[in-house]
Amino acid sequence: MTNGSRRVPRRLATALGVGLAAALVVSGCSATVQTKGTASSGTGSLLFAADNGSPTFARNFNPYSGSKRNTATIIYEPLFVVNTLDGKAAPFLGTAYTQPDAKTIVIDIRQGVKWSDGQAFSADDVVFTYELLKKFPALDTTGVWQHLASIEASGSKVTMHLTAEDVPAANIVLAIPIVSQHLWKDIADPVTATDENPVGTGPYTLGDFGPNQYKLEKNPTYWQADKVAATELVLPAANTQLDIVNNGYDWAYAFMSDVENTWVKAGKGNTYWFPPGGTISLLPNLTKAPYNDVNFRKGLSAALDRKAIADVAEEGYVQAAGQSGLLLPNQQDWLSSALPDSGAVKQDTAAALAFFSKAGYTKTGDKLVDASGKQLTIAITTANGWTDWLRGVQEVQKELLAIGIAVTINQPQPAAYQQAIQNGDFDVALGSFGGTGSVYQDFNNLLSSEFLKPVGTSTVANYQRFSDPKVDALLAQLKVTIDTTKQKDIANQLQQAMYDQVPVIGMFYGGLWGLFSDKSFTNWPSKDNPYATPQTWGSNPLLVLTNIKRVGS
Repeated sequence: MTNGSRRVPRRLATALGVGLAAALVVSGCSATVQTKGTASSGTGSLLFAADNGSPTFARNFNPYSGSKRNTATIIYEPLFVVNTLDGKAAPFLGTAYTQPDAKTIVIDIRQGVKWSDGQAFSADDVVFTYELLKKFPALDTTGVWQHLASIEASGSKVTMHLTAEDVPAANIVLAIPIVSQHLWKDIADPVTATDENPVGTGPYTLGDFGPNQYKLEKNPTYWQADKVAATELVLPAANTQLDIVNNGYDWAYAFMSDVENTWVKAGKGNTYWFPPGGTISLLPNLTKAPYNDVNFRKGLSAALDRKAIADVAEEGYVQAAGQSGLLLPNQQDWLSSALPDSGAVKQDTAAALAFFSKAGYTKTGDKLVDASGKQLTIAITTANGWTDWLRGVQEVQKELLAIGIAVTINQPQPAAYQQAIQNGDFDVALGSFGGTGSVYQDFNNLLSSEFLKPVGTSTVANYQRFSDPKVDALLAQLKVTIDTTKQKDIANQLQQAMYDQVPVIGMFYGGLWGLFSDKSFTNWPSKDNPYATPQTWGSNPLLVLTNIKRVGS
């Protein structure tokens, strides 16, 4: 993409189009920046590319507002923060939770926490927050009350009753920013409130707010203040890639072409980490022939050199993807041992031609033709301006042409692309799925008949329009199963369905583009220490800002 998309759509963890959401998150952008930068952070100050646009445009720290400042979710903490790399929930305002059955969640609320105005935090604030979202549905941007039936507090415990057996719902309902009852109860319209002077429980409070930048100051009464290394966060209004390099940011999120020369060499201590954040795939429209023929899909799969596609599309930053449906190595613990070669599919022209033959296409000269002798032609849709994806599609085009298939590339503008894949208006589309941190959510959004809509009617997930009653039954079982051994057995069967039925053709993993500097702070998340993603939005920064260390400390 020409502008690296940083924001996760609000309903990423719900049934609202995880495939497209991940596509927006993991798409890169092409930029070559050669200018050398200089460090600008002062002692204890962290230069943070987490907000774009002039701060005066909106001094809005309402954590539920669509136009909020990104840092609202640093000021306001949730009960737990989920590391989407492994699905594990880190305790914040909640210290632990249990699921005594598939319809109940019991949370232990942290004691001794204070709001930044000095008032005590309690379980009553938690219940008040969730009831606020129920009373004002516009605040419920992640669909919590699609899962909740009721909530109640007893001492330091909060109990949530779900509307149905729904074990994976925990990672959704426990991730809501908690606000104070003593202040928010008097806000007449919390939907439009801008919360210009936020009072939270988090590690930072709002500092200077000016036309060109604003600051967050360390909260001295924060319940784990000893873990907060940066005394202030500096957030300039401009965060272009050129700004990031020239001004020596400590932490930013951006795809950079030739990152070693554009970022690493731009400043002493500059590092990066690009972990996988979603699986970029070919989505065949399963309502159309020949894409509804599994042999045809297997032929496409066997014809592709995934490593070459990954290297061309993302400059070698990411790995080729297989057909397990898992995001690897993030979900390695879930990988089925029954899959050949761990689900990887190697390019095999002979096997591809054999599959195509079963689907009615044979090689004549340098062309793959149908029974009438007409060359097979397919159209692949990708979004205009998403240059890394286009490079990947062009490599697919080249590889399929080598086996005799003519490929045309459609490049609608991003909004039209989104509408096309939601409506099923495509033959094959480049898309993305996964990255929620939940094996259930990833598979459910990709495969569930719950999202099945006729072509021409918009759907929010399962864009290829896959349907299999056996897969639906497996998803239903996984949703209500608490036992982890049984969960993995069900997940193994879902992986086998992905491998055997090829509902999508996995190609490569889309990266999360983390840029860091060790000049002032260390212990950033990394391949060797993946305690968080590199993302600068949502609650993920809480994990990072309570783990980094000052240099020399």
